[in-house]
Amino acid sequence: MAPLIKVAIVGASGETGQSIVNGLLSAPDVKFEIKALTRPESLSKPINADLKNRGVDIIPVDLSGPLDKIIEALTGIDVVISAIFFGSLGDEIPLANAAKAAGVKRFVQSAFMVVVPPRGVVNFREKKEENLNHIQKIRLPYTYIDVGWWYQITLPRLPSGRLDYLLPTGQPEQPIGLDGSVPSALADIRDVGRYVAKIIADPRTLNKKVHVFNEVHTRNQVYDLLEGVSGEKLDRQYLSQAEAEARIEQARLALEQNPADGSALAMLTVSQLTFSWGIRGDNTPENAAYLGYLSGKDLYPDFEFTTLKDYMKEALEGNCKGVYQGR
Repeated sequence: MAPLIKVAIVGASGETGQSIVNGLLSAPDVKFEIKALTRPESLSKPINADLKNRGVDIIPVDLSGPLDKIIEALTGIDVVISAIFFGSLGDEIPLANAAKAAGVKRFVQSAFMVVVPPRGVVNFREKKEENLNHIQKIRLPYTYIDVGWWYQITLPRLPSGRLDYLLPTGQPEQPIGLDGSVPSALADIRDVGRYVAKIIADPRTLNKKVHVFNEVHTRNQVYDLLEGVSGEKLDRQYLSQAEAEARIEQARLALEQNPADGSALAMLTVSQLTFSWGIRGDNTPENAAYLGYLSGKDLYPDFEFTTLKDYMKEALEGNCKGVYQGR
């Protein structure tokens, strides 16, 4: 009989959260019993009804409310997974405290992103590091997981518009960093949950950082591959380091003038991330190893992932689902 692991997920309705739910429910070797912790005001959302129909237990929990209520929701849980939106990372502190009090065996904080140095490059990565420090301070067993830049936000816009249905709402065309030769680790969001299912059942990953990804490509390689698969010629706009730094500064000033402006926060975050993986070249397996991550390629050498080329073919056939649609 397959082992049973009881998991509580915060943010199960988000892009990463949905992938994790899918990965856990389809895991072949381990049975996962899943609770989705959701805000009480979100209880009636259609996504929660869908999760319930798939066997997920929906639990209303206010992370800013009394700690004993959060502890009660986590009692008996083996693994807590946070897929909280990066603008709400402060909510992970009471969640971690409750997990510690409830005797949770592993806490997976909201990371699931490109490899970035802990401080000085991307603002929200610094907040994630603060949360990790808190987790370690209270000696809560943990695993920190980063997963590469998603295929779903990697493909450039085609002249024909055939891929427009996949692009996040309002996403501007992203120029190519430097001369296009900076490598970056990539993954299909649909594979992320399958990686997570393996990692949280693996004793080797306890109290470790883990880096999983599908393939590594430069932007020029992405463009070359898409031109070959689509038969269309792509315009290539390049971004210098000075231009990338100017974009960050412009976004920073806009956010300082209006701290409540969500679009300004998003622009600063995108600008910083682009600088990190597209200019600095932070998002590579080599840098992950330098920063102390375990390699998913070493841990799970037989993992069958979606290649970028196959994803492109599927996308061109109109069979893929976009991310951040309607935002």
